Amino acid sequence: MTRVSFGIMTPPMQVGYDDIARVWQEADEVAEIEHAWLFDHLMPIAGDPDGPALEGWTLLSALAARTSRLDLGLLVTSNRVRPPALLAKIATTVDVVSHGRMVFGLGVGSRPGHPLAKREYDAHGLPFDETPVAVGRFAEACTVIKRLWSAPEPFDFHGDFVRLTGAFGNPKPVRKPPFLIAGRSNAVLRIAAEHADIWNIPGGESMADIQARSARLDRYCTEIGRDPAEIVRSFNVPVSYESPATTRDTIAEAVGGGFGHIVLSLPAPYPPGVARWVAQELITPIQPGGDPR
Repeated sequence: MTRVSFGIMTPPMQVGYDDIARVWQEADEVAEIEHAWLFDHLMPIAGDPDGPALEGWTLLSALAARTSRLDLGLLVTSNRVRPPALLAKIATTVDVVSHGRMVFGLGVGSRPGHPLAKREYDAHGLPFDETPVAVGRFAEACTVIKRLWSAPEPFDFHGDFVRLTGAFGNPKPVRKPPFLIAGRSNAVLRIAAEHADIWNIPGGESMADIQARSARLDRYCTEIGRDPAEIVRSFNVPVSYESPATTRDTIAEAVGGGFGHIVLSLPAPYPPGVARWVAQELITPIQPGGDPR
């Protein structure tokens, strides 16, 4: 049986820092919750479009300093926002602050068809390349970031999209950070087959569709001589405080579909003691021998 780990996600929009910090510190003391996540949007993608949104990596560093046990990361960083060498330095800093608990989540970036996501690029003067260019940059970013985390001396990199002279990462991360890649297109699945330790799918039409994407990832791994079992499968589950049974059903379906890394997305406002509620109502009941409620 695949081991299943559970984490929480607190999208940092329409909510304040103190509320997010409270939930993370609560979760840090709940053994059933092993990881915690933010997202990487500069403006809200739900609710009031002019509401508050906190920057993900800055916030992650603050939360890393206020927790001691949880693995933590962004689900996922948009490769469109920061140059890869700069991103490697930012992520290394968070890993150092957390004493080696950072999980590195990366994706191509927002889909062109999501207007509330795309507008943040225009609002911040960031380019929004066509998808083939964005995917090419993403593939090279994965290579560059891993090399910066391991190369013992400066190096040059002359790719089609990324060009570095005298690149060097110092310090290195405390540990070799697990690499989480999110995406569902064939192009991203091929990159995940090469680089990912964890693959997260942002969603699908049905569990059958999601499992088909996972099977395609298996095939791409086989084509390059990699054991597909090396890549943990990750799935996001929206949490309903009013209907925990519905959330449990979704978790059970994902676990039954072979997903061993479950991220429970918590809507704001967060009830008092929400981390312990998650453990008691959502995680424990679906464990072997647990109370199905």
